[in-house]
Amino acid sequence: MARDRKLAAVAIGGNSLITDKSKTALPHQWDAVRETCTHIADMIEEGWDLVITHGNGPQVGFIMRRSELAAHEVHTVPLDIIGADTQGSIGYMLQQALDNEFHRRGLDKRAAAVVTQVLVDKDDPAFATPTKPIGGFMEEKRAREFEEKGWNVVEDAGRGWRRVVASPIPMRIVELDVIRALLDQGFVVVSVGGGGIPVLENSKGELRGTYAVIDKDRATALLAEGIDADLMVISTAVEKIALNFNKPDQKDLDHLTVTEAHRYMEEGHFAPGSMLPKIEAILHFVNSKERRALVTDPPNIKRALNKETGTWIEYE
Repeated sequence: MARDRKLAAVAIGGNSLITDKSKTALPHQWDAVRETCTHIADMIEEGWDLVITHGNGPQVGFIMRRSELAAHEVHTVPLDIIGADTQGSIGYMLQQALDNEFHRRGLDKRAAAVVTQVLVDKDDPAFATPTKPIGGFMEEKRAREFEEKGWNVVEDAGRGWRRVVASPIPMRIVELDVIRALLDQGFVVVSVGGGGIPVLENSKGELRGTYAVIDKDRATALLAEGIDADLMVISTAVEKIALNFNKPDQKDLDHLTVTEAHRYMEEGHFAPGSMLPKIEAILHFVNSKERRALVTDPPNIKRALNKETGTWIEYE
């Protein structure tokens, strides 16, 4: 669609919400959110319209743990409701921090958070082989107790046992028309938090939540495509994508073509638990010359947009 302004989807990683794993209390999360929102406001001041997505991994774990500890007093909370809880709380934090930053800068903008459902396929192979860890680490004895309750559990790289759930491919963003309408009205939209609340559609066309977690970056790519964004930004823990990451011969990349990205994926340069799903999501979105993606860390978003740092991914 024709428009005068530039439109981007920005995925905020967990490092934007919890910068220090030893400081996870809400005051520290507020500090991190406010800091991140200053960098997002820089982008808006540069003339971009934005839809913002965010992670929720640690927060899901906190709510699950609270629910388990209080199970002798109150009902436990299913995973889809936990996802909705985190979308509400993190969305509230982001929209308040953004609105305050807009006010401070004299920008005529407002933020709005949308609790977002994302349709997945009940026949997705991921449901047969759950792989996405959720919640905290535990000893094997405790893990086996959860296994008896119907959970899938795995040993996680020598660090302890964790529960795992399915991570199906996102198919459709249910509230996409709402997000588009808010963007058309000039709002900065916070949506698809945590990859969206995964839902299934029954034979009557009704939606129901399901025990799963959708990859945030895959859902962001689907959203970016749905709103016809010009740019997808993944704000993560590193300033640039690198080959041979954390090795003596590490090579940071300023630019990647789609062809190069596919080749490096085949060569095994991107770790499955970190950069690989981000690259896969980007390649889903960057499928023409009109679309680009950018990967960098929050403090460098403004510099990266000016081509001073970050890694740009383009069709060719």
